[in-house]
Amino acid sequence: MSNLQSQLDKAIAHLQEIFSTFQTGRAHPSIIEGVEVMVYGASTPIRSVANISCPDNQTLKVEPWDKSCIGDIERGINQANIGLNPQNMGEYILLPVPPLTEDRRKQMVKLVHEESEKARISIRNIRQSFNKDLQTQKDGKDISEDEASREEKNIQEKIDGANKNIDELTRQKEADVMKT
Repeated sequence: MSNLQSQLDKAIAHLQEIFSTFQTGRAHPSIIEGVEVMVYGASTPIRSVANISCPDNQTLKVEPWDKSCIGDIERGINQANIGLNPQNMGEYILLPVPPLTEDRRKQMVKLVHEESEKARISIRNIRQSFNKDLQTQKDGKDISEDEASREEKNIQEKIDGANKNIDELTRQKEADVMKT
């Protein structure tokens, strides 16, 4: 059962990670943390070569630890095609985050629902896998019918809890996206 809970937690954590990368019209470092930049001849995540901060709600500030990499970082942000226009200030890069239009907000809500559905599918696959293992144990007479029935109920309770968690995360993100 602890293995089941850890798998469910991983699925929910993955959903939270994906939600954190969605642009909601407000600046947040997670918007660009995964951007890959070519520095020193290797592709590296931007968070490994620069400090990312939010001086205000609408701006990201990227300060490279090695100032000679600023052009590479600017190029990487442009190539990532994430809808942000970097402004090279010499020592650092500013990224103004444009407010979302109503159409873009609706598209983002659709993406939120698509990702939450993917998480639900993942949860269903986990449940199916555990129920299959339980059935194998029952068929092999490793556990009794009563034990199998109890375990099925326990599995379903944990699955229901994970689905409620996904629903809550989806509602929060949808509200966050639609907030102006």
